[in-house]
This record gives sequence, C-alpha cells and structure tokens, in this order.
Amino acid sequence: MKSRTARWVAGCVTPASVLLIGGALALAYADRHQVAVSQSGWPAYLGQQVQSAAVPVAALVLVSRRPANRIGWLFLAAGLAAGLNAFADQYARFALIAHRGPVGLGRAMGWLSNATWLIPVALLVFLFLLFPTGRLHSRRWRGPAWLVGVAFAITEVGQVIDATRSWADPFGSSGGGPASVLDGMTAVLVSGAVLVSVAALVVRFARSVGEERLQLKWCALAAALLAAAFLALIWVNTALVNVLESLAFMGLWAAIAVAVLKYRLYEIDRIISRTLAYAIVTGLLVGVYAGLVLLATGVLRFHTPVAVAAATLIAAALFAPLRRRVQHAVDHRFNRARYDAEQTVATFATRLQDEVNAKDLDLIADDLAAAVDRSLAPAHISVWLTR
Repeated sequence: MKSRTARWVAGCVTPASVLLIGGALALAYADRHQVAVSQSGWPAYLGQQVQSAAVPVAALVLVSRRPANRIGWLFLAAGLAAGLNAFADQYARFALIAHRGPVGLGRAMGWLSNATWLIPVALLVFLFLLFPTGRLHSRRWRGPAWLVGVAFAITEVGQVIDATRSWADPFGSSGGGPASVLDGMTAVLVSGAVLVSVAALVVRFARSVGEERLQLKWCALAAALLAAAFLALIWVNTALVNVLESLAFMGLWAAIAVAVLKYRLYEIDRIISRTLAYAIVTGLLVGVYAGLVLLATGVLRFHTPVAVAAATLIAAALFAPLRRRVQHAVDHRFNRARYDAEQTVATFATRLQDEVNAKDLDLIADDLAAAVDRSLAPAHISVWLTR
C-alpha cells in the first residue's frame, strides 16, 4: 500500500478507535453510581482504557512510517477492535443495568461485546509471531502460524455461539453445561496460541544478530517489566498496581514501536543495565531497611520512630556506593561492549598522564587511534596534529 493511502487509512481509523474508547469512558462516568466499572475501581479502569487507546496511537505512527510492515496494521486492527469492544460493553451496561437506553440496542451491544473481546488478543498474539520484521522467521513457522489462526477461529466461533445463547442477559452467569465446555476450550486454545507466539519470539531472539537482536531486546525488556507487574498484581491487587500494569502495557507498545522504527536502538544495552542495576539496588536496600527496623525494634528494643529514622539514614548512606558496585557488576555481565570501551578509555587516560611528552606526539597519536579503534570500532580513524 502506498504511504499516502496508508496514512489516510491510519488517520481515519485511529481517531475512530480513540473516540470509541473515550465514549466508553464517558458512559462509565455517567453511570458511576449505578454500574461498577471494575473490581479495582476507577483508577484501574481508566488505566486500562488509556493503555488501550495507546494501541491505535502507536499504530498511527507505525503505519505512517513503515506501511510495508504488518506490525502497524495489526496494531491498527487491534486498536479498532478494542475500541468497539469497550464501547459496546459500556453501552450495554448503560442500557441494561442503568436502564437509560433502548433495551434492544443494549442487548445487541452486549452480544457484540461478548463476541469480540477475543479479537484484540488474537491480533496481538500474531503480532509477536511476526515481530519485528512483519514476517515469519522462516517457512517452518507457517504450520504453527496456521495452528494459531485455526485455534483463534474455533474459539471465536465458540464466543459467538456463547454470546448468542446469552442474548437476553449478556452480563448473566453462563452456568454449567455447554458454556463451561466453551470456556474450557477457549482457555486451552488461547493458552496454546500464546505459548506458540512466545516460542517464536524466543527462537527468533536466539538466532538473531545485529540490528534484529537489538529490536528484540527492546521487546524483551518491556515484556520483563510487564511480567513483573503481573507478578505484583497476583500478590497485591490494588488500584495502584493495576495502574502500574497499564503503564507496563503502554511501555510494551512503545518498545515495539521504537524497535520497528529502529530509533536509537543502540541505547537498549545501557537501558537494560541501568534497569537491572536500579532494580537490584532497590531490592537490596529494601531488604537492609526492613532487616534493620526488625533488628532495632524486635531485638534491641529501640523505639519505632528512632529505628525507622536510623534505618532510613543507613539505607540512604549505602545507596551511592552500592549503586556503583552493582552497576559495575551489571555492566560487566550485560553491557559488555560499553564496559570494555570504558576500561580501554580509562587505561589510555592513565597511560597518557604518565607518557605525555612533546617529543612523543606521533607515538601518542598512534596510541590514541588504537584506543579509539578498540573502544568504538569505527570504519575509519584519522588524527590531525598541529605543531
């Protein structure tokens, strides 16, 4: 598709998707006293809708810049499906629970919501199968891709059947019998499809080199942060953690967009090392802080405010030296290129202080060129000297 046509399509679909999500939020706010938007409350629901709106926005950027890459079009379709689903669900609640709209239209919207919730999930699963090039890794993955497509086709047919059966009461409990079988089938097939897409991503990462490896690192970093948010949500299901989960999803969409656009990919190693370092330092300091407070209050019998203040001061004093040591260790393991470059530059600087002499300019120039070549590996090096 030509770039101008692609931009026009994305420019039409993206605002429509965002407006549908905005309409869902408006209906939810209008019915806030009669309809519960989420078990975790308004902040969590707002975060979910904002991260859903980020999908078509990312699609607009990707389709406009990389119209030949299927990733942007999957984002665009997923954003539109998510917007339709959110609006249909909220309008059905507006009409059937709050009793403020036509019942027939409310039931139709309820049916649409129950029948289409799986479509954005399917599109995002295919996104991971095709990431980052927009194509399968090799012909061998055509079979697994067809299996994923068939699995989602079967589950979507099941969702349409289930939505039709619950036409009169879209938000009622389906109960046992065929509905339980459909739910079990959906869980198994969707889980299998997700595992296939994750396996494809892992295999692609293991066999990637150069620029593609950097693209996959962006996705891996964002996926790791999302996994951490999921783990936190399992143990602490609060509104704040739900909001953090939504932010992690937005980070994943942003990381995919950065990777596909190939924007400043070289910084990913530094970002990973800094993220790991600060996560390790935070964990260690939290452990030290909790241990000191327990020791002071439980064993030494200090007053709680004094123990807390002392533990805070000790943790603050440990932050800088601990961060330096942890960062050095993490760079040594996960950011080896930068670590080696810094070591080369430091060694050269030390040697330069000892050997600077007006008579040795040519020797110093050769030494400088060698240090630059080892640390940065440029295609060409030139040194100009003025005498």
